[in-house]
Amino acid sequence: MYLDPALASANRADPRPASAVSRGVGLAGLAGLAGWIAVARHFGMDGPYAALVGVAACGVPMVLWSLLVDKVHRHRSTGIDWHMRRPLRATIDISLVKLTGLWATWAAITLAYAVGRFYWQGNFQFAMWCLERAAPPLLVLSIPYTIWLDRRLVEPRDGAWALGAWLLGQGAPDREAIWNHLRSWAVKGFFLAFMLAIVPSGFGDFVRADPAAVLRDPVALANWLITFMFVVDVAFATVGYLLTMRPLDAHIRTANPYAAGWTAALICYPPFILMNPGGPLDYHPGTADWTAWLAGYPIALALVGALLVALTAIYAWATVAFGLRFSNLTNRGILTHGPYAWSRHPAYLSKNLFWWLSTLPMLSTGSLVDATRATVLLGVVSAVYYWRAKTEERHLSADPDYRAYDAWMTRNAPIPRAFAWIAGR
Repeated sequence: MYLDPALASANRADPRPASAVSRGVGLAGLAGLAGWIAVARHFGMDGPYAALVGVAACGVPMVLWSLLVDKVHRHRSTGIDWHMRRPLRATIDISLVKLTGLWATWAAITLAYAVGRFYWQGNFQFAMWCLERAAPPLLVLSIPYTIWLDRRLVEPRDGAWALGAWLLGQGAPDREAIWNHLRSWAVKGFFLAFMLAIVPSGFGDFVRADPAAVLRDPVALANWLITFMFVVDVAFATVGYLLTMRPLDAHIRTANPYAAGWTAALICYPPFILMNPGGPLDYHPGTADWTAWLAGYPIALALVGALLVALTAIYAWATVAFGLRFSNLTNRGILTHGPYAWSRHPAYLSKNLFWWLSTLPMLSTGSLVDATRATVLLGVVSAVYYWRAKTEERHLSADPDYRAYDAWMTRNAPIPRAFAWIAGR
C-alpha cells in the first residue's frame, strides 16, 4: 500500500497522545469472553450463573494482562510506591478512619437500595441477589486490603479518609475530597446495579439462539450479531464498575462535579429514563422498524442489517477500548486509541445513528403528524446525547491529558474535522 510521505511526516510531527489503556487489555478480555461463550453454547449454559461467569471470563484476562504485560501497578497515577513499607503503627489510625468513611458510604448505598422499591422489581432483583451475597465477604476483605494498601500509598488520606475524619469529628472537613468520594461511589452504586440487572438477558438470548435458523434469515442474523455486541458491551462495562482499584490503575480520579452532567446521564437510564415506552421522549408510537419498511427486499434487508451490526460493533468497540476502566461520569484515565482516535464520542455517535437508521422516524404507520412527532422526539434524544457529551468534555477538560487529546483530535481526527468542515470552520 502506498503511503504519502507528506502524510507520514505530518503524523510523526504531530503524534497522537498516549492512551491510558493499551489495546492488548481489551483484546484479552474479548478473547476470554468469546471463549466462555463458545463453552456455554456447546453445553447449553444460558442461565444467570453462566452469564456471571462470562463477566469473570472477561475480567480475569484483563487483570492478568494489565499486571503481567502492561504492569499498570507501577504507574505513578496509581498513587502507590511499592518500595515504601510504612510500619503498621504509622498507618493503622489512617486505615481505621478510612474504613469508617468507606463503610458509612456502603451503608448509604445499602439504604438507597433498600428504600428504592424499583431495585426489588424485574431484572434488578438479580442485581440485588448478587450484591447481597457479595456484601459480607467484601466487608471482611476491605479490612486487610485497606490496611495493606495504606502502607504503600503515597497519600493515604483520600476521600474515604476525609469522610471518616468528618464523621468522627477530627478537624475541619475536606469538602472537595468528600464530595468527590461520594460522587464516585454514587456512580458505582447506581450503574453497577443496572449492569448486573441486564447481564443475564442478553447472554441467554445469544447462547440459546439456533445457528441454523439464524443463518437462513438476514434479519435474524443481524439481530443475533447485534445481541452479541451488547453482550460484549455489558460484560466489559460490568467489569469496569466492579474493578475501580488503585493497584490496577483503574480507580476513579474524579467524578463529574456538574449537575448538568448527572442530569444528562441519568435521564438515559432507569428509573429516570425518558426514552422508554410511555416516556416523554418515547419516539416509537406511529413508527415501525427497518424490517417492516424493507420487507420483501432481501438485499436491502441484508445491507441495512449489516450496517446496523457495524454500528453496534463500533458501540461495543468503544467500551472494549476502556479495558478495565469503563464507567459513566468519571475520569479514570484518558483514552486516545481505537475508535477514540476517530471521534471523541464514538459510542454516542454510533448509538444515535443506529436509532435513526433502525427506526426511520420520518416514515409513519399513521399520519404525517405521527411522523413529525417521532422525528422531532428522536431529534431531542440525539440532542440529549450531544448535551451529555459536552458535559463530559467540560469535566474531562480539567485534566491536561484530555486537553492535549482534545487539541490533537481537532487537528487530526476524521470525524471532528468532518463536522468542522460541515459547519464551515
